[in-house]
Amino acid sequence: MIVIDGQKRDMDIRSFENLEQVFESVIEQGFLADRIVTDVFVNDEPFSEIYPNQSEDIETSEVESLEIKSSTTVEMASSITLELYKVVNIMAGGGKQVAELFRQADDAEALELYQDLLDVTRDFLGMVGTLRDQFSLSKKIGFEAVVDEFSSLFTEMTEVLENEDWILLADLLEYEFLPSVEKWKNVISAIREDVREAAKG
Repeated sequence: MIVIDGQKRDMDIRSFENLEQVFESVIEQGFLADRIVTDVFVNDEPFSEIYPNQSEDIETSEVESLEIKSSTTVEMASSITLELYKVVNIMAGGGKQVAELFRQADDAEALELYQDLLDVTRDFLGMVGTLRDQFSLSKKIGFEAVVDEFSSLFTEMTEVLENEDWILLADLLEYEFLPSVEKWKNVISAIREDVREAAKG
């Protein structure tokens, strides 16, 4: 049995040799046209966890049921923008905490949290990048300025980190990083507006 977005499809799994052929047929028949796959369940188990990237090796004789869940690009984008708001708040809170730790001379913990902050920020920029091209965000007035400001700031913070000037790094976090993070809220609002317009279309 094959279920795609809650609907049973008239496809016999046993008519294929392996799971990869099943996926190819689903795509060829247009069941996932203009949609993004979010979850795949094989025998009621998440496919990515039990068979990561090995669909060719899964014989259909082993498959009792296959369920594919997907969403439109707009639905996915809307979900991502909600996550972006959460990440911005995490970045702001993390920046404040790291700055305070450096000022308290708790360098070891501050550096550990600073690395976490960088990881979160990179993930954030990755999500923004995913949406930027899809919704022409780069054409928005002020977007490139925020990107350039963030890029320059991280270059400066990297240099300060190499020089181990923790007080200056705390200053950069408090007086430049935090205000820059606040500007990203306007960027996210611009993305959400584009998503709404796309939904209307």
